[in-house]
Amino acid sequence: MPVAAREITRADLISDAEFAKVRKSRRAELLPVKRRRRVSLGPICTVIFECYETMLFQIQEMLLIERGGEAQVADELAAYNPLIPQGSELVATVMFEIEDEVRRTQMLARLGGVEDHFFIQVGDERSAAAPEGDIERTRDDGKTSAVHFLRFPLSATQKAAFNDPAVTVMIGCDHDLYGHLALLPAATRGELAKDFG
Repeated sequence: MPVAAREITRADLISDAEFAKVRKSRRAELLPVKRRRRVSLGPICTVIFECYETMLFQIQEMLLIERGGEAQVADELAAYNPLIPQGSELVATVMFEIEDEVRRTQMLARLGGVEDHFFIQVGDERSAAAPEGDIERTRDDGKTSAVHFLRFPLSATQKAAFNDPAVTVMIGCDHDLYGHLALLPAATRGELAKDFG
């Protein structure tokens, strides 16, 4: 898909009734793509790199589940289109996943500002993540959200190096209380390179 067309429009959506019929098969088709786009970063953080296909499925899901009809479409497009990479970036949903509610609350209270500490490292060059949108993800009391939406802008040099198997590519977080790095495996790099096309 050309960079200029990296936007979901009303014309790309099918009716709820139609989607209900193909939902299971679409989910099955998307599963390997989502698997390649998912990276564990430390023990409680998962990074999911988004794309047109993942966002299209998410919008269709929201419309089917919430049953808001045509009135809901514009809101879903406005919410999810910004999470489609535009050719010189990667876009990710970052989730802190802790099942125990007490432990989750305690941990999130300690991770204030964590959204400003994520980066992609291509070789020796780091690209700091920029939190998506105007929504503040860390509250005044210092507690952060369990979910963050981040953009990782990459230069032309970084994009070229991203495709070189001799260059190491990692995702990381350098928050004082959550310092972790994870290598991006070859399958993930191959999948994410499609976001630069």
